[in-house]
Amino acid sequence: MRRYARTLVAFALATSVVTGTAGWVSTDAQQALTGPPPGSTQWRADRALGAELPDPERSTPGEVASFFAGLSSAERQLLVLRHPSVVGNLDGAPLELRYRANSLALIAADDSRYRSLAAPGRQILAFDPRGRGLVTEVFGDLRAAERVSVVVPGSDNDAGSFDRKVAAHGAPAGMARTLRTEAGPETAVVAWVGYTTPVGVGLDAATGTLAEAGAGRLTRFAEGLTADGLPEPAMFCHSYGSVVCGIAAPRLPATDLVVLGSPGMRADDVGALRTKARVWAAKDPTDWIDDVPNVRFAGLGHGADPADPAFGARRVPADEARGHAGYFAPGTDSLRTFAAIARGDAERAATAGAEGARALEGAAR
Repeated sequence: MRRYARTLVAFALATSVVTGTAGWVSTDAQQALTGPPPGSTQWRADRALGAELPDPERSTPGEVASFFAGLSSAERQLLVLRHPSVVGNLDGAPLELRYRANSLALIAADDSRYRSLAAPGRQILAFDPRGRGLVTEVFGDLRAAERVSVVVPGSDNDAGSFDRKVAAHGAPAGMARTLRTEAGPETAVVAWVGYTTPVGVGLDAATGTLAEAGAGRLTRFAEGLTADGLPEPAMFCHSYGSVVCGIAAPRLPATDLVVLGSPGMRADDVGALRTKARVWAAKDPTDWIDDVPNVRFAGLGHGADPADPAFGARRVPADEARGHAGYFAPGTDSLRTFAAIARGDAERAATAGAEGARALEGAAR
């Protein structure tokens, strides 16, 4: 009888996930984009260099980096010209080659949705036009940066919406751009739309299927950065992107995991993430995500609230942010703290969070 009662309670909580997110706003189930980059079949068959090329699916980013390190400049450029879609998405390949390869791939795509991405001066580190499209862009000088950050967005983001102008600081490119501006010229920030995100607030958003696929892609991407000689990044994970980061955490090379507007990380607390990274959490008082029940049952929901003190994450003040997409708005306490973390000044960021909490408590009295 006791077990039956617990089952009924858990079922009620799972049902509340549906009602707590204003119902299933979208039932547009998405198929996660997995596997190697487009053009991999032709790449595998190519013997232009007199030997097999590293398998895009099975080779580690470290193996890819070692392969390119052994090529001459002419051999590298030959591969860029023959296989731009593979080189442009190959984690571990030198970023300078990836920029050029993706520029060629965008021109070849000849798609009006991506015309702005092909503009001169943009640093596109990955581009895959399949499905809704995936894209990754760098802001700042990634090769020279002392500190690197990666923005991992949530639902409704893809290559077609990457450059949207409405609420620009809430879109992936806008988040990365404002963070880099605030953090300063010695940093670089990457906007990573490298996984298939949910559309709307529906079953995809309430389950971990897309996040599990995205976690593997995020881990490989971060490993590719370090294999190319770049610093371990700080991860800024928004909304459903925090689910991706939570699943990836045990194997993700990162200095910091910063989650904002999170529905949960599929972990009960910081210890359960099994990460060496510092873990931070932000949630502003007007964010609708606070209405989402923090439960996990029968595959629904993402568990404990990372912004709850019991979770054990460091606090990021967010009293000046507004709504679910306002954390990177210029002039906010959340953006100032994010910038301190991005610069590697974690102690100052922690102090800012503690001072903000004390000020809030004082105001309440």
